[in-house]
Amino acid sequence: MNIRSPLAVLLIFIAALSMPMSARARSASPVEVDRIVAVVNDEVITLQELQSRLASVERQMREQNVPLPPKSVIERQMLDRMISDRVQLQDAKETGLSVTDGELEDAIRRIAESNKLTLAAFRAALEKDGISWDKFREEIRSEITLSRLRDREVARRVSISDGEIENYINNPDSGAKSDNVAVNISHIVLRLPENPTPDQLMRIGARAQSALDQIRRGEDFAKVAASFSEAPDGLKGGALGLRPLDRLPALYADAVKKLQPGDVSEILRSPAGFHIIKLTEKRNGETNPLAVAAKQTHVRHILIKVNELVSAAEAEHKILSLKERLDNGADFADLARQYSNDLSASKGGDLGWLYAGDTVPEFEAAMDALKINQISGPVQSPFGFHLIQVLERRTGEMSLERQRMIARQVLRDRKADEVYQDWVRQLRDRAYVEDRLEDL
Repeated sequence: MNIRSPLAVLLIFIAALSMPMSARARSASPVEVDRIVAVVNDEVITLQELQSRLASVERQMREQNVPLPPKSVIERQMLDRMISDRVQLQDAKETGLSVTDGELEDAIRRIAESNKLTLAAFRAALEKDGISWDKFREEIRSEITLSRLRDREVARRVSISDGEIENYINNPDSGAKSDNVAVNISHIVLRLPENPTPDQLMRIGARAQSALDQIRRGEDFAKVAASFSEAPDGLKGGALGLRPLDRLPALYADAVKKLQPGDVSEILRSPAGFHIIKLTEKRNGETNPLAVAAKQTHVRHILIKVNELVSAAEAEHKILSLKERLDNGADFADLARQYSNDLSASKGGDLGWLYAGDTVPEFEAAMDALKINQISGPVQSPFGFHLIQVLERRTGEMSLERQRMIARQVLRDRKADEVYQDWVRQLRDRAYVEDRLEDL
């Protein structure tokens, strides 16, 4: 991300002043030097950066049919988001968390392939839309860094006790022993600082009430979320998407149980702040992974990875040649041992017995479509290209070890967002932030 330091801005200003008077006089109109809109510790956010991010977000909101709030409102929301991102990226840098160029290239290649474009065609499409390739690369690097930072901090801060796991598995009310409910919700979050004063509680609570009043008067929820919400998804209308009810934070799960699709909750209060929830959809009878005997698939595969040395086209060509050899009678295990870029190669590509959710969606969908002993055609996943063969299928009781693993993940999901956002709030409260947007 291009960050112009205060010194650089000063040098540009001095250079402008040093121009001959006649040259300045010939200028048709004054050229405004990029302005600083915020200082975050020892870095700055410039007006150019803010406007660039705004243009990108506004384009995304239009594509997603999210009504745009007034320009001044969305500008304020975006700057707050950029400040939060900046303090997190600074923490990542200080603690040695980084994304290598190779990892960045892999991620961008996957984005291009998901759009069914070569890397060159993807770059050309971005530049045609006025998006700088270098700027796009750094934004993707920042997104990966923030994602890894979240995973790291959640892992450090979320603790699940054996007692919680046992209670989840054995308690009928937990959802572990019955069919689950999936809900599609959106939310608005107005965050409180640590140890808020009565004045802060009153002021932020009044903003939450103002947001709710607008919704009650018929204003679109997504537009109000984009105007008020301080959650990372606020500028996307606050949509959380479809999630199992038992994986929501307890505050949200309890509120959603009282709502019907289309309903909006009252203002909810947590240590992190004030919340408003809208239930868009409820799906009953979603199968909980602990509720019934589990389907398992015994499968093997051959993987040709895509990396800096092997392009997607080369990997696909190689996997097609291996498929042809298999069709002509070659032994699957032998080819896996010779060619598969996977730890399972030494076992002839055998991945053992897999449960639903153990693999990436692309692999699982192809695997589930196969008959016993049938070999798939090339299957592309984020790892590269696979040939898949299903050896056996069975339905059996889930082991206690796996039940515990799933219970741990469910309980972690319940706590993760609240714990992480609380950490971000603390990080921002400790940072030096000078907001200059109102000075423009």
